[in-house]
Amino acid sequence: MRKGTNMVHSIKQLQGTKLGASDGVIGQLKDFYFDDRNWVVRYLVADTGSWLPGRKVLLTPHALDRLDPAGNLLSVRLTRKQIEDSPSIESHKPVSRQYEEEYYRYYGWPFYWQGNALWGMSGFPILDLPANASLGEPGTFIGPQLEDADAHLRSTRDVNGYHLQTGDGIVGHVCDFMMDARSWVITQLVIKTGHRLSGKEVLLPTTDVTRISYEESTVFVALTGEDIEQRAAHLPGTAVAAP
Repeated sequence: MRKGTNMVHSIKQLQGTKLGASDGVIGQLKDFYFDDRNWVVRYLVADTGSWLPGRKVLLTPHALDRLDPAGNLLSVRLTRKQIEDSPSIESHKPVSRQYEEEYYRYYGWPFYWQGNALWGMSGFPILDLPANASLGEPGTFIGPQLEDADAHLRSTRDVNGYHLQTGDGIVGHVCDFMMDARSWVITQLVIKTGHRLSGKEVLLPTTDVTRISYEESTVFVALTGEDIEQRAAHLPGTAVAAP
């Protein structure tokens, strides 16, 4: 079984984890949306079942007490009412920057796209709400207003299964993502190699990825099949997250 350390988690193993608000269970973890420019996970997608049927519920890392699930339950520092009254997004539409602005204002969190760090002014999500923030009311944000741009958010469920294209052909497909629990950065892809490499799982740093083609369902890397083969030869039969 693929494992995660205290700081690195398998996204596949997190899927299906129950999500508990401060006043009750709200559903289970269904998906993750990551920014395909820097591999940062921006949202968790909750499957709320019959509670909010037909609605996509997004949660940012700001809302979690911690990533490590205790008793297969992730604690969300919000009430069910706060989540229910949050800006709604239709299931079939992508996440727009306009929606993100409305969403972040509702919760009183700083915009992650304002600033030079991964999370605006920091390299990791702010864990505490601003002292003067009131949920449900627009927040006040200080700092330069960056030009609006479409969010580059992609679903890990959608990218799962994409081919891995090296300089000399396809050598396997994406089967999992390893994520740093502090920064929420996807640091590695888990690649299930083809029969030529005995079907081993190989950890591939996301820094090796040159581009992702959503039209071709393919991840491209600046490596050769031999490079992947050498990595597979130095790993056990299953991938283990690096500390």
